[in-house]
Amino acid sequence: GWYKAFTISVKGHPLAELSRSITLEEAKEKPVKKGEKKHIIVTPDGLELDPEKCDLSQFNPEFRVLVEKEALKKELKGGEPIILEYLQRFGFEWEPYSDFGHMRMGPYASLIFDLAAEYSRIVAHSLGIPVFEVKGTAFFNLKVKPVREHAELYGDRLYVVRTDKGDMVLRYAACHQQFSLIKDWTISYKDLPFGAFEIADSYRYEQSGEAELCFRLRRFYMPDLHVFVKDEEEAKKWVFIIHDKIMNEMAKLGRNYELLVNLSSPQQYERYRDFIVELARKIGKPLLVAIYPPGINYYWTINIEYHILDRLNRPREVGTVQIDIGNAKRFGIKYMDKDGSEKYPVILHTAIIGSLERYIYALFDTALLKKKPMLPTWITPVQVRVIPVSKDYMKYAEKIADEISLRGFRVDIDDTDRPLGRKIVDAEREWVPYIIVVGEREAKENTITVRFRETGEQKALKLNELIARLEEETQGYPKRPYGILRFLSKRPGFLKYS
Repeated sequence: GWYKAFTISVKGHPLAELSRSITLEEAKEKPVKKGEKKHIIVTPDGLELDPEKCDLSQFNPEFRVLVEKEALKKELKGGEPIILEYLQRFGFEWEPYSDFGHMRMGPYASLIFDLAAEYSRIVAHSLGIPVFEVKGTAFFNLKVKPVREHAELYGDRLYVVRTDKGDMVLRYAACHQQFSLIKDWTISYKDLPFGAFEIADSYRYEQSGEAELCFRLRRFYMPDLHVFVKDEEEAKKWVFIIHDKIMNEMAKLGRNYELLVNLSSPQQYERYRDFIVELARKIGKPLLVAIYPPGINYYWTINIEYHILDRLNRPREVGTVQIDIGNAKRFGIKYMDKDGSEKYPVILHTAIIGSLERYIYALFDTALLKKKPMLPTWITPVQVRVIPVSKDYMKYAEKIADEISLRGFRVDIDDTDRPLGRKIVDAEREWVPYIIVVGEREAKENTITVRFRETGEQKALKLNELIARLEEETQGYPKRPYGILRFLSKRPGFLKYS
């Protein structure tokens, strides 16, 4: 990999060691090659295969592409990412008044983002251990030894701001804040394991040409969960638990993950080899292992990346989990063991659904693989649209909308003075999963006619039947009945169609 060089300036006083600084310019420039990684393929039966010599056709297409990109450095075909058109339609855009890689979100995008954030919180709290939510700052002083050391270990693409207190690194995940906070806690072995969680605004100085909406950003949000455990053996058990969660969350979208397992040295590969084979057995297919050369310091021993293959056949990392054996000591986080001795916990780093933006990317990429693109009902901005065939049935439309809204679902009414066909087309362009058309027959019989986006069929239903379907589809996901205007005639034109 390529990492940034750091210039260390000594100030010439007894605290010079604390005065080393990493400037913004130096953080952005001068890539330094840190050595070649070795790649091997590990199969569920424990075989080690050389990616350059083995027959890749024996593997599934997704894994083959991952091996070709990561191990063989093969150029990807690429193509026009139509996902960008749809992200922009729903309001995910670059902010032209800011730096490269900074997004803005319109009303629909903001709603999608907030729902994804709340869901990441639900997932973090589903592990069966205490999870403490914390908050703090994004700015950390590079003169503080553990902050500087962690920045140097992380190394790559730091965002640095110069202030009157010195150079501040903008956090690239929640690590700095959580570790700075937890070092002040009194922790017993009885308290372990526990988690610390924050949806952290994170900053990485990516190259401007690499920035990609909802995927590679200079500012993004990481639902960062750190799990504190007693030792490495307990850490391995918890990696398997977290691994199952990560795999299950992507399976809910109907997608598969391929695994890239990074080891910080050949020695760590030998230590973790049985664990890696067990991981391959758990997923029932081979995984790709990258072994970093000796002499390179990392805060993790093992770092597992979870990749989907997007519409353009590109491996896209979304989920991740790492075992960290260094930062507890670096930041002074200790626990009291049963024999009265102080020990340093092992820390697991994970974003179970990935960064919020990458999770949203996966949602849209999945939507575009379908015959009729659509998001899961729980995160679609408008879940139900009611269309009266004329003004005469507006009161009935409002009655229907009121009942749906009371059950916690997002519903609006197309009260605009346009032909029915045009209204249905616009609802389809917004990926509304359920379009209700009401007229004389529906008002008379107290029913609704529902157009199902997924199948294209149209059915006459009782309202409680549709609500039962909505309840089933959104079970286990956050509800937010507000966030959209009730009447389309009052809505500004913020949707963008190319």
